Amino acid sequence: MNGIIIVDKPKGFTSFDIVAKLRKKLSQRKIGHMGTLDPMATGVLPILLGDTAKFQIFANNNNKSYKAKIKFGITTDTLDITGQVLSTHRVDITKQDLKNVLYKFLGEIYQIPPMFSAIKKCGVKLYDLARKGVSVDREKRKIFIKDIKIINFDSENDEAEILVDCSKGTYIRTLCDDIGRALGCGATLSELRRTSSNGFDEIDSTALMEIIDMSLEDILKKYVLPTERLFETFPTAYITPNQSIRFRNGGALMTERVKFDDIPQNDVIYKVSCNGEFIGLGKIDEMSHELKVLKCLK
Repeated sequence: MNGIIIVDKPKGFTSFDIVAKLRKKLSQRKIGHMGTLDPMATGVLPILLGDTAKFQIFANNNNKSYKAKIKFGITTDTLDITGQVLSTHRVDITKQDLKNVLYKFLGEIYQIPPMFSAIKKCGVKLYDLARKGVSVDREKRKIFIKDIKIINFDSENDEAEILVDCSKGTYIRTLCDDIGRALGCGATLSELRRTSSNGFDEIDSTALMEIIDMSLEDILKKYVLPTERLFETFPTAYITPNQSIRFRNGGALMTERVKFDDIPQNDVIYKVSCNGEFIGLGKIDEMSHELKVLKCLK
């Protein structure tokens, strides 16, 4: 089975838990997800089935959006509310103070990944080291924050809710901790929901238990999206049934015998279609000017 299921991940589950449950439900050996969500987080989790998982590296929309609640005045070892409290501070900030600080995080910035993360150091996951009380140096990572908006500011409870549009690899826990440091009072992430991921929104998602309680036939009919949804903005190369046989077998196609949406270009990845069916992805070779196979759906 190939395709995509957009799960609305419930709180208390890891992303691997979701994959394991769907693997069992769908009797699907090949299955993966697009972007880890912590157990405390909820929201949009795209699940890739079968050979669709092999196409993930070509998806060009890896942006995410989050609703995050921040608790000011405390810091924790995990950078979220589930961790051990490391410090407490008096909070004396205004909504304008927060606005002024958030502005500084817009655009291209660098983050240090948290110790409680699945990133590996010398082959060992950081959270395994963190649980042993070991802290190691982590390299800064470049990310991009497209937008940050304040949804709510609660001065009585020292909390705020923000909406963050960001690039792949952004740690919202780290962002909240950095915001707290910039404000001088400390802060930690208290609640997190992913509202969009890789071009899929909440409206595309379905609650996990609703999927689990459905028949396999209904799941396939209602919730499995086609692989090409990953490449909606890609230009198309249209080929014939005979050409599709060659292409599926790894053979390149002469560009003058392929129909394109526009003038074919060397630096563009094309979704390849035959009679309305998504075949795979191709790219024009600069030397031979042929449409060569990047990946085919089997």
